[in-house]
Amino acid sequence: MFGIGMPELIIILVIALIVIGPNKLPDLARALGKGMSEFKKATQEIKESLDVDDEFREAKDDLVDAVSGLDKPHELTPSDTPDEEKPKYEDFDQVIDDYEKMKTDSSKEPEKPDNAAEAGEKNEDG
Repeated sequence: MFGIGMPELIIILVIALIVIGPNKLPDLARALGKGMSEFKKATQEIKESLDVDDEFREAKDDLVDAVSGLDKPHELTPSDTPDEEKPKYEDFDQVIDDYEKMKTDSSKEPEKPDNAAEAGEKNEDG
């Protein structure tokens, strides 16, 4: 256990029996056993709390991965990079005007039937 063999253990018990006495030795052994039991319980609780902390950390990492799709969460500070696209329209009225303009432009162009495109493909192959 602690590098103590059977002969050493017997010598320690004999010395304890002589020093403490036969009347107090069972009480001392009982108290020592209870102390060891409490120590084991305390160490087991510490191990469990560390395991729970690890489980929470793993769950947090999995949640971050699931939400962001990355290993590490993004910083929430806005970036002021010039590469960002600026919006094409400043307000909704411009969107409507552009839509109306595209609608009138497309109505002016003659529409090609779908089978004309297929016929062009056949002529190129043939």
